[in-house]
Amino acid sequence: MSDIAKRIDNLVGQRIRLRRNMLGLTQEELAESLGISYQQVQKYETASNRVSAGRLFEIAAKLNTPVAYFFEGIEELAAPDEPGVGGTRMNIELVRNFALIADSPVRSALLGLIRDLARRDR
Repeated sequence: MSDIAKRIDNLVGQRIRLRRNMLGLTQEELAESLGISYQQVQKYETASNRVSAGRLFEIAAKLNTPVAYFFEGIEELAAPDEPGVGGTRMNIELVRNFALIADSPVRSALLGLIRDLARRDR
């Protein structure tokens, strides 16, 4: 399983637990309403077991929330701002804004500055 899949599974489990607690439900109560064991709910919440799409739909219904609730914040997981990782949100923003600079000498100066800073951090 990829690292991103693990992080998403963890997020979904955390959101299940958060919503269940917001409603004042125990794992046992949620499990009973779903027709599963409380251990299974516990495994979903800790991401020990993955939640299928169908089961997540049922959980959302029992917790009176849209399925999208369980994925709130996923953008940060999908594009973490970690140094040296290509395609992150920060890198994309840097490239987009750099491309908007029309003044060629300013662009050259910025590029030189970025190179110098990157060399210093190595």
